[in-house]
Amino acid sequence: MGNQQENEIVFRSENIEIIIQDSSRFKGASRLYLLESSSSFNLLFLLSPDIHLKAHDCDIQFMFKKNQYILHYSLQKNKAELWTNSEEPLKYLHIQLNYQYISNLITPETNGEGAEILENMIHNNFVFLQKATPPNMTVEMHIILKEILSYSKKGIMQKLFIEAKIIKLLILIFEQFNEKNNLKASSKAPEIIKKFIDENYHRNIKAEEIGKLIGVNQNLIRKEFKAEYHTTISHYISELRMLKARKLITDKEMMIKEIAIECGYEYLQNFTRAFKKKFGVSPEHLRNNK
Repeated sequence: MGNQQENEIVFRSENIEIIIQDSSRFKGASRLYLLESSSSFNLLFLLSPDIHLKAHDCDIQFMFKKNQYILHYSLQKNKAELWTNSEEPLKYLHIQLNYQYISNLITPETNGEGAEILENMIHNNFVFLQKATPPNMTVEMHIILKEILSYSKKGIMQKLFIEAKIIKLLILIFEQFNEKNNLKASSKAPEIIKKFIDENYHRNIKAEEIGKLIGVNQNLIRKEFKAEYHTTISHYISELRMLKARKLITDKEMMIKEIAIECGYEYLQNFTRAFKKKFGVSPEHLRNNK
């Protein structure tokens, strides 16, 4: 059976603790436990289907679907039990923030808006546990969680990175509970996907990977992206790579092979073929005649 000590700690500081939990790591585990510290705000992102949750301080049992989340304030130490009857392993990400950290962020003592936000957070108005439908994670939330889990640097760089991402998550959550902002955010899905591609085109990314990353059907991703930008994802990635390659060839004294790798091509011959198809000349010809 899983317990708190066996959780995989992603990050921990005096104000923040991030834990990723996956029951498949524990042989025979059927139930896992989540601990909330006193005076803490707890963000729980449910990453597998049909997760049951029962807190030890109440008799109500909740069930969450995949890609839902909660933001819960715990005045006292609390323990919750989680389990699933699904064939998929139980998986969730828990971000715990202490009260003073949040208070310092939104400075409720100096502005009315901050005081209202903190009051809503303390009374759990941003998480409708009493209602049938908890909030769903947005595309951008998925991307931020992926960035948090994949960040490899340690020390002060990691601390600054994590804090910046948490602030962004909080902003998204607050906006999601404003109906107007929520509708606006949903219409920006193609823009968010484009931003992800712009930052990762040098990797071997495909619509399938993006779909798994953000929890959206890959066919829907392709359809929405093409409707917004009038091109396919693969063609857009290819265009970005070629434009980057041409700039590097003309502006930098890098080896052609290094440029190919920088632009996401593992094999030089594939890069040369794509470059010549795009520009009508080989990379070497362009460099020698620039």
